[in-house]
Amino acid sequence: MLSPIERKKVGFPLLTSSAAELKKYVDVYGLFVESGYTTELCDAYADAFIDNVKKPSPFDMIQLASLYDRIMDHKSAYFYLDKLSDKKLGGEERFDYCTGMLRTISKIGNWRDAVDFRTSNISFLQKLSSKVSQNRQAELYMALALADCASKNYSQGLKLLKFGYKPQGKNDFTLLEIFVTAVYIFARSGDSEGLEGALGNAEGCLKLFKKFDFSWEEAYYRDRIDNAAKGII
Repeated sequence: MLSPIERKKVGFPLLTSSAAELKKYVDVYGLFVESGYTTELCDAYADAFIDNVKKPSPFDMIQLASLYDRIMDHKSAYFYLDKLSDKKLGGEERFDYCTGMLRTISKIGNWRDAVDFRTSNISFLQKLSSKVSQNRQAELYMALALADCASKNYSQGLKLLKFGYKPQGKNDFTLLEIFVTAVYIFARSGDSEGLEGALGNAEGCLKLFKKFDFSWEEAYYRDRIDNAAKGII
């Protein structure tokens, strides 16, 4: 979840004063700092910025969907992303919508819808991926890998994760997410030997972390690895 300073840079809708919107965001962000990704956080975010707002920001709808994704409530994530399906989105905002939708549909298990969505948007995604950061590129390749996994094309999904990501130090959350995704795909494939190796990579990556921004963060990622090994992500 973006910090209040980062969210302010994105800009709030001009329906109310920026100060009032920022205050609401600070209050919701406090839940994130204290407890991490929880149902309470998602509900508070939805109440403050989506459900009771006449014209909610696409950014907030995308971020809320990502929060639901983090607690593995993929149906709720889809519910909010689907509200943007007929909206005109451009640039990185559309990129985030597309990767979020592809990831969500795949995790729900609707592989045909995932394939159709990928086909409809792959040209845009590939063009923009050359202009975004390495971390954003990783989001795309993980989403595409999950779509292949949903289609039971496990080898192709794992191949996509080897797109050439360059590690960025010891506290690299993006690299950790790539390893967690690999654990999940191996678990879904039934390849026990591959799963063992993927688990070693993910656990080894986590051990490299020298610090965490929040008290709950280390336990959260340990749970992500454990759940991925059970085929849950």
